Amino acid sequence: MNTLLQYGFTDRIGALFSFHFPSGVQPARVVRADRGRVLVATPNGILHLDSLDSLVTGDWIGLVGDGRIAGHLPRSSLLQRKRAYDPLSEAQALAANIDLLGVVVPLDRPLSTNRLERTLVAAWDSGAVPLVILTKADLSSRFDGVVAETVDRARGVEVLTTSAEAGDGLEHLRGRIGAGQTLALLGPSGAGKSSLINALVDDARQGTGEVRATDGRGRHTTTARELVPLGDGAVLMDTPGLRGFALWDAEDGLSQVFGDVEELFARCRFRDCAHESEPGCAVQSAIASGDLEERRWLSYRKMDRELASLHRRQNVAEQRRYGRSFHRVAQEAARAKDYRNRFREG
Repeated sequence: MNTLLQYGFTDRIGALFSFHFPSGVQPARVVRADRGRVLVATPNGILHLDSLDSLVTGDWIGLVGDGRIAGHLPRSSLLQRKRAYDPLSEAQALAANIDLLGVVVPLDRPLSTNRLERTLVAAWDSGAVPLVILTKADLSSRFDGVVAETVDRARGVEVLTTSAEAGDGLEHLRGRIGAGQTLALLGPSGAGKSSLINALVDDARQGTGEVRATDGRGRHTTTARELVPLGDGAVLMDTPGLRGFALWDAEDGLSQVFGDVEELFARCRFRDCAHESEPGCAVQSAIASGDLEERRWLSYRKMDRELASLHRRQNVAEQRRYGRSFHRVAQEAARAKDYRNRFREG
């Protein structure tokens, strides 16, 4: 059997390979990328190869005869975030070519609305279609209330309720992943991502760990992003639990999740309204009337300022790079001019 078919290879992907690579280049997909090495699926099986730094799990790559990686196809989607504690403001690519991005929310702990909104912003910005997947339904004594609250907070994103232990909702979720599609799971540690994958593939292949009763946090049983085939060309992607998610160039995702907030801006009396204490501010009026939750406004403002700060740092870094480049060019031009003058004098 062609192993690559199990990892989402379709006629469409084959046509893209024919367009972007010369004949003789073998298609493959990155199953796992970890510390300078990649695990790749090929038509003839799984290979371990030295990695290009730019490759991430989910990439479609071309291989030449000696196993050398010739490059990767343009990505149909890319999940990325700002690198933590990075003063230079560089992006960290997490996964590529995802069709569905499941934001995993465990029902055995209070709903973190701010985390949900932030993750949905990143999900929309990736280019994938977001889903909200509620897990551990069998452990929740507040099932109906949390589900209703999540549906309200997700604002139009499909919400699925599951229990890996009881098997509830798995058939519905499985039906959402078509042949040739990839569903990535994104959520905090202990959210039940690995248990959900095990239940969907009916195989305890993903390690699972206990969750602390004191704070609901689990151990990181997944240490790297990895593709898991479901058997008919549909693919799951498990990801390590993320403590936080620093946004990267996510203005489109922000507008998608907070479109109701941004619509208010056009109703303000002043075009340069800061939405704080100005007269005729539609945002503050909506908060006062209860039409806009203040927590939601503060969540939007925090992410908007975060992205603005990111762009300022990017601009400063770009100016510095340009300055260094201009300085080198000026030095080379001065040396060339000096050489020409000495040549003429000689």
